[in-house]
Amino acid sequence: MTVLRWLDRPAEQGVTWGVPWPRGEVRPGTPFALADPAGGQVPVQSWVTATWPEGSVKWSAHAVGPQASPAGTYELRPGGMPAAPARPVAVAREGGVLRVGTGAVTWTIEEGGDTLARSVTVPAEGGEREIVRDVRLVSLHQDRPTSDEDGSLTRERATGRVTRVTVEQDGPVRAVVRLDGDHGDGQRGDGQRDDGRRDEGRGDDGRRARLPFTVRLYFYAGAADVRVVHSFVWDGDPRRDFLAGLGLRADVVMRDEPHDRHVRLAGPDGGFLTEAVRGLTGLRRDPGEEVRRAQVEGRPCGPIGNPEVARRLHLIPTWSDYTLDQTSADGFVLRKRTAEGHAWVTIPAGTRSAGYGYVGGVSGGLGFGLRDFWRLHPTRLDVRGAATGLATATVWLYSPSAPAMDLRFWHDGMGQDTFAEQLEGLEITYEDYEPGFGDAHGVARTHELTLRVHDATPPSADLAAHAAAMNEPALLTAPPERLRAAGVFGDWDLPDRSTPARAAIEDRLDFLFDLYVREREQRRWYGFWDYGDVMHTYDADRHTWRYDVGGYAWDNSELSPDLWLWYQFLRTGRADVFRFAEAMTRHTGEVDVYHLGRWKGLGSRHNVQHWGCSCKQLRISNAAYRRFFYYLTADERTGDLLDELAAPEETFLVIDPTRKVRRDVYTPDPSALSVGLGADWGALAAAWLTRWERHGDERARDRLLGTMAGIGALPHGFLTGEARLDLATGRLDTSRDAVEISHLSAVFGLPEMCSELIALALDVPGFERAWLDYCRLYLAPAAEQEAEVGHALRGVSLVQAHSRLAAYAAARDGDPGRAAVLAARAWRRFFVDEDDQLNRNPLQREPDWRLTRVAGPHVLAPVAEAAYVSTNDAAQYGLAAIQNLALIGDHLPEE
Repeated sequence: MTVLRWLDRPAEQGVTWGVPWPRGEVRPGTPFALADPAGGQVPVQSWVTATWPEGSVKWSAHAVGPQASPAGTYELRPGGMPAAPARPVAVAREGGVLRVGTGAVTWTIEEGGDTLARSVTVPAEGGEREIVRDVRLVSLHQDRPTSDEDGSLTRERATGRVTRVTVEQDGPVRAVVRLDGDHGDGQRGDGQRDDGRRDEGRGDDGRRARLPFTVRLYFYAGAADVRVVHSFVWDGDPRRDFLAGLGLRADVVMRDEPHDRHVRLAGPDGGFLTEAVRGLTGLRRDPGEEVRRAQVEGRPCGPIGNPEVARRLHLIPTWSDYTLDQTSADGFVLRKRTAEGHAWVTIPAGTRSAGYGYVGGVSGGLGFGLRDFWRLHPTRLDVRGAATGLATATVWLYSPSAPAMDLRFWHDGMGQDTFAEQLEGLEITYEDYEPGFGDAHGVARTHELTLRVHDATPPSADLAAHAAAMNEPALLTAPPERLRAAGVFGDWDLPDRSTPARAAIEDRLDFLFDLYVREREQRRWYGFWDYGDVMHTYDADRHTWRYDVGGYAWDNSELSPDLWLWYQFLRTGRADVFRFAEAMTRHTGEVDVYHLGRWKGLGSRHNVQHWGCSCKQLRISNAAYRRFFYYLTADERTGDLLDELAAPEETFLVIDPTRKVRRDVYTPDPSALSVGLGADWGALAAAWLTRWERHGDERARDRLLGTMAGIGALPHGFLTGEARLDLATGRLDTSRDAVEISHLSAVFGLPEMCSELIALALDVPGFERAWLDYCRLYLAPAAEQEAEVGHALRGVSLVQAHSRLAAYAAARDGDPGRAAVLAARAWRRFFVDEDDQLNRNPLQREPDWRLTRVAGPHVLAPVAEAAYVSTNDAAQYGLAAIQNLALIGDHLPEE
């Protein structure tokens, strides 16, 4: 039995979550029952998302519909029979049309065409009443960037067309419908790019399939709201394709008198612009207090008792069009007009809109919104035609008011045409440039929206609750103690402040997370492509992050901030940590990774632009960074990203990650692919293990076990540095007899994956020994290294991060004396900055962690700074602290 609690607060909405189970505890096919604290049975739908090697359930996923009075906790019991919902989700398919009913609404979905849904109805006397029709995707395109001086610029409009509809779940509590398609219509010659590469997504006739998308619609039993998850891939040519708008649009049937029609647009802090299409407040003649109150509250006005008003209704303007435009993270503007062809009237503006709106009347309407609306600016909400028989609501994921999206590379290359010149550039700006590699073709973005059909205009308090639920979706979680007991995700433990030394480390972990949150806010790390990422390194002279300096700008998962945030959530259960990690996972898995084109499956190293670096590697598209969110939420889109890595080894055919620094002659060869045994193999192992535990994929299992055995058979194991992989057999050539280490090998998930694999007891000869040798020797004294491998290791760096390797070796060593020596070494290297051959760690050199307020004419705005912290140093401190405490906390010195 598992007790579940809410991440934030109880919520009256459908919820999906994941739960881990200790190995062997839950057999395949076991049903699950859910009960509230009083023993009342709650209808639940369950499925398995991962299994242990012998087949028992490792992670299960569960869904419940909205509860009128949700309990504070629930009990999930394996083996119990689930209760059935009173109004189950029903999915019916007939004649190319899909109908999904929740009991509260019915969506009619055509299996192809230009809509996501043709009609949305609610139950009514004698049948169904249509509230919404033609839910669709829209986009705007330009062939050159927006220019203030260019008055001849035209925009091409396109509508998303659905080419495939898949029912992924069909109830009884939860149904998921996936729609795939694109915004194609444009013609571009023969389908060739200017550089001779053929655009993936263009047909043989040269037609560009612009912006391929996947939309998932989530239905819950008894729910009137439908969650919409929209993912698209940028497949344009950045030199001539400029996205000027991208949105979700729906038509709303308007049946009521204009004064009984309402528009609501969210501001900050639960407030709404509260308008009627024909306003009866503020007039020279008073319609009566009850009429005015009814209109403001969204209730029927009833007969207008004052004849002075009633006979002049036709002289009161009707306001048909409304726009809320969130141009930045700091402000939105509002405007309305009576009709197209007439001037806009400005409405008082605000700061950060909750991104939710409503249009309709007393006989029904539509609530619509975008999660993280202001954080993902430029965004916009539009209402058009509210005074007509068919209003239109549009949620703009990219506002057409903003300059068109310009994804061209940010500089001209500065003559860096050879590897030698590019390495020189790396020495000065830390940017790894290569002509043609700073290409956004193939990156993606995911947005979460909601559409909620109403049979009457809801009270403002309800709308505020709906907006809050959209922005902080409800989630049930197992408490940290229960997650830890399940034995998932390797080495971590719960916070422990029982000694001053332990409390000091916990305080610093909190300090670093708070720094992430503070910097995101005061530096405004928000925007369509940027939200979720953090900057890499600080510029203490300018008192800002190095947003414009080559490889020091956006972090792109460098040194695994994703991992430390997720481990910090696992051990604390903190909602704020979860939300930050969730946003990072959404960003790094979509924007920093290629989803089509020549680099599909690879990610880009840190740069001024998220796709700017020529270092395209599997360490950034790393499945290890996505697994946490997928298993905790059962999020299907994250599952897609993991599925993109079904055969990750094939990416090594595309590009050699070390091509610029090789001293040997090498061309990618399917029978002898060069694979680094650190960041490369760690990412491969994460993808293979995840594929095996999610899908039972025997190919992935065999490659994982085969390469583990190969590493164990190498004369120097992980210390060998790299090995050659035969793509056909999935086996490593074990003949290489060399020692070559990299300070980056163990900072992209390798320790975490090796810990998990060893804990699985997979009986792979030599693998554990090979990993323990690496962990023991990396920070060992030079004499000990020389005695074992013939020379001292060269390139030892990031010693604080690598202290967790010595900690792991100590925890696994059966000899108490040796273990104590290793543990002491691990803690010393965690605290003391010494013997680092490449980098000095400011977190170790700075004795007093503190914030300093900086203000004055030399800074853009006053800031609180910790100039000695880089975000990736913070991530490595976090990971080392968490794992050292879990492994050798009993050896932590008090001084």
